[in-house]
Amino acid sequence: MKVIISGTMDLEDPSQMKEMLQSARPYIEGALTEEGCIAYDWTEDHLTPGRLHIYEEWTSSETLDAHLQSHWYRDMGAHLAKYPRKPRDAVIKKYRVDHEEPVYDESGIARGHFFTADS
Repeated sequence: MKVIISGTMDLEDPSQMKEMLQSARPYIEGALTEEGCIAYDWTEDHLTPGRLHIYEEWTSSETLDAHLQSHWYRDMGAHLAKYPRKPRDAVIKKYRVDHEEPVYDESGIARGHFFTADS
């Protein structure tokens, strides 16, 4: 079952965001090469200075667990330790995805509900 990681973190000094993201590139690219990694996005929030959005997508809990044991994860953690962060208000969460559908149906209409027999 696919797993999504989603959350935010806030740097104490928003002016460090660009440097932090640029120097994190090798760790991000490394994670993207790992088996089961579908997405590994670290993105600056353009409305809240210093806020980073984290989005990861993994093919399974097992591939996520392998990532969490990898040097890419440890290296990213060491990299982030160089940039002081505000105390965490929001928890970075993981989600199991048991079903997915496109937002837009066959007629091009955006739908919030699912069109499956079991929904």
